[in-house]
Amino acid sequence: MVASALFFGDASRGITVWRTILIKTLLTLLTALCAVAAGPVQAQAAWPEKPIRLIVPFPPGGGTDILSRLIGNELSQATKWTLVPDNRPGAGGTIGIAEAVRAAPTGYDLVMGQKDNLVVGPWLYKSVSYDPTRDLVAIAHVAYTPVVIVTRTDSRFKTMKEVIAAARKAPDTITYGSPGNGTTIHLAAEILSKAAGIKLRHVPYKGSNAAMMDALSGNVDLLVASVPSALAQIKAGKMRALAVTSAKRSSSLPDVPAVAELGYKQVDVSTWYGLFAPAKTPQAIVTRINGEVNKLLASPAVAKAIQEQGAEPKAMKPEQFAALVKTEYHQWKSIVEQSGATVE
Repeated sequence: MVASALFFGDASRGITVWRTILIKTLLTLLTALCAVAAGPVQAQAAWPEKPIRLIVPFPPGGGTDILSRLIGNELSQATKWTLVPDNRPGAGGTIGIAEAVRAAPTGYDLVMGQKDNLVVGPWLYKSVSYDPTRDLVAIAHVAYTPVVIVTRTDSRFKTMKEVIAAARKAPDTITYGSPGNGTTIHLAAEILSKAAGIKLRHVPYKGSNAAMMDALSGNVDLLVASVPSALAQIKAGKMRALAVTSAKRSSSLPDVPAVAELGYKQVDVSTWYGLFAPAKTPQAIVTRINGEVNKLLASPAVAKAIQEQGAEPKAMKPEQFAALVKTEYHQWKSIVEQSGATVE
């Protein structure tokens, strides 16, 4: 019997049998472990196996939408991935971000976030419960742009100095439209107003496109918007750019003065755009998307297309972008408090 051979029989034979059993057992365990380890690697290597949703937190036609579709189209052409834009506007872009936070961390839900809804909105909206440094993973910085103040070409205001002078004589009578409460653009106007010692009347809209339509119709005196949102109408001669809210002029609007030139050097407000995904999205997917986006930004043709929309392309590694978000998230808490801006 085997048992007797193992325990009471020939010792060398028993050792041989046990060695065979041990080797077979180890091989079986090793095969199983390799299969388990290979599962995630194969799953990641196969990504993407279906279309990727790109959430756009603002309506069609605005600066965020323009850049989202530009990057989405270029990324699809370069990688053969299918990116499907999904506009989820409202509440200064925070509704779209919340949609991304709730999504599964599988790499099939991305969002084009910006300073507005990630580092400003959470300090203005009591209903916002997400923390961009905890609930999202920063994937790829895409571009940045200053804020521009414009008016209709037939407006009585020819310069920003004229606007400030008129606002001092008649506080709270000059209106300005913005893409929404709690956006960087809204805050830029409030910060400038405080620095200049004036009071403008804010009229919030659900996105830059709606605000632009009302500005073109003369329903508001001024429009405060990102350069990408306003550039087409400025180039068409329908809107006049009065100033950009940055320390230096925009390369897209070299003839338009920066507010620093008007004596308000403390006003330096710009916004940035970048791709994010739900927290716990696999690092391999994050790294892959970042690499593809950075390749695009290094392309002269893509860089030129972004600049033509009024923005400046800038590539970052995921950890660099995450550090930027974290720093500005904490900085803007005090900026919002000092501005006195509130969500109506």
